[in-house]
Amino acid sequence: MTEIIISENIKKRIPHLSLGCVECRVDILEENHDLWQEIDAVSRVLSLSAELSDVGSHPAIRASRQAYKACGKDPARYRLSSEALMRRIVKGNQLYKINNVVDLVNLVSLKSGMSIGGYDADKIRGLVSFDIGLKDEPYEAIGRGELNIENLPVFRDNLSAFGSPTSDSVRTCVTSGTRKFLMIIVGFSGSVQTNLTLNLALSLLEKYANAGEIETILVK
Repeated sequence: MTEIIISENIKKRIPHLSLGCVECRVDILEENHDLWQEIDAVSRVLSLSAELSDVGSHPAIRASRQAYKACGKDPARYRLSSEALMRRIVKGNQLYKINNVVDLVNLVSLKSGMSIGGYDADKIRGLVSFDIGLKDEPYEAIGRGELNIENLPVFRDNLSAFGSPTSDSVRTCVTSGTRKFLMIIVGFSGSVQTNLTLNLALSLLEKYANAGEIETILVK
């Protein structure tokens, strides 16, 4: 299991922070029909039952927005990935299809409201630390290009920052060649919901990605 810690720098600003981590072998598929049926069902319920104004009041998203403010980042300008996903669905837009592993990460996020990082574990080097981004720290976000991560919660390894609850990086993204997968659930409000979401993620990884050699850890 990749070693993952929470820095004192961010812990003192977000005392109840926890990370639910699972590392496993996966089978990457371009698309999984059953998975997309489940995504469509969840999306349909959200689009029919929620308004845009409801998204920010979701407990997990509200806690995440407060955490961003504690770190010195404006959550309205740098939206959490979970909030962006929910807003997209409520507006009546479909999610992009990437592959079964990335798609199930989005499903977990939609169901829980929590921002979740999904990484090719073989591209990570050394210890992973959850910390706060620095001024002018380089970061190429998936689909967004260079992202200003100053004061943004970020994951770093021995090479560079590679993940954040706003957008993961190109360097460690999951592709058709990924075999070892690391998922990190960012629990800004404590460990109870993080554990529940971790159990959900495990069931979906086994169901839709043939997950094996599974290791989990809760970091507090």
